[in-house]
Amino acid sequence: MWAHDYTATTDLSPEQVWAALRALHTGELTYDGADTFELHGPFAVGTELDVTPVGQGTFRSTIVELVENERYADRTEYNGLTLLFRHTLEALDGGTRVTHRLEISGDAADAVGPELGPQISGDFDESMAALFEQAARLAMK
Repeated sequence: MWAHDYTATTDLSPEQVWAALRALHTGELTYDGADTFELHGPFAVGTELDVTPVGQGTFRSTIVELVENERYADRTEYNGLTLLFRHTLEALDGGTRVTHRLEISGDAADAVGPELGPQISGDFDESMAALFEQAARLAMK
């Protein structure tokens, strides 16, 4: 298995961050540089969604974890690999700590992960900053 975590903090509440995360993954929110999502059913565990990263082809994922204001994860099967993307929100005094984790598992994960993983997770810092910006914007509405 190969894994990478990116963690950042914000003065936004978990509810405010969750609102943006949920809106993004349901396709209700789009912004420059963000992946686009098309949900095929309710925002719930077991629902499939199409994910289109900027400048890339679309792939199908399945929501595998969903705890409001705390955790969201989806899983993608790709060429014998399993890619698990998870956001974990932790309430802090006056803010939230958010960890975005990518796990790559499967028979070839140890060989492929060190190259593929950074290609996927290399923009997690920018993505998180943009998510926080959108969460702040939504909170002002």
